[in-house]
Amino acid sequence: MDAKYWDAKYETDEYVYTKLVNRFVKEYCEPLTPGTAMDVAGGEGRNTVWLAQQGWRVENIDFSQKALDKCLSFAEEEGVAGFVDTNCSSALDFEPNETPVDLAVIAYLQINQADLKTAIKRVASNIKPGGHLLGVWHSRDNLEQSFGGPRDTEVLPNPELLAEYLAGEGFEVLDCRNRDGQIQTREGLKPSVTAVMFAKNIIEILG
Repeated sequence: MDAKYWDAKYETDEYVYTKLVNRFVKEYCEPLTPGTAMDVAGGEGRNTVWLAQQGWRVENIDFSQKALDKCLSFAEEEGVAGFVDTNCSSALDFEPNETPVDLAVIAYLQINQADLKTAIKRVASNIKPGGHLLGVWHSRDNLEQSFGGPRDTEVLPNPELLAEYLAGEGFEVLDCRNRDGQIQTREGLKPSVTAVMFAKNIIEILG
């Protein structure tokens, strides 16, 4: 899939993935002190705008300009446009407008495993010492056990792979496991097995 596919998907007044913050983004990020953040593959901005509402200054990095335009409109509606910036770039080779940041969120970046490893390492390299990384994915275990998400193992990580991809980047993995998730659909919430990784950059602390 490329940017044209996603531009076409987002070419609708409806918010394809709703305007509701992801439950795990809320759970893990709400206790953190607001600062600077990046929402990588942030799409239409449901997590970006929620973070901005909490006081974060957030850059939504996504390769669909259509999604980013909707994110900015959403931020305007919610009165937080001054806290939101956008960057039309791929998760694999983006150059952030602001770096390093206090928090990076990657939510449902379902790409092949080699590219996902590249993306995670790139994101990690733009997080301040003491800053946090939160990632949320449809788990590989969701393929057999639950609803929604891709049906291709190549784009479905599991917690073991995620921890492996972050290894060597100077992070302490605080939590990395499958969680009982829910997918927001037009028919309501459906159960899903969700892989969640939450980590802290401790490289300066160790040094």
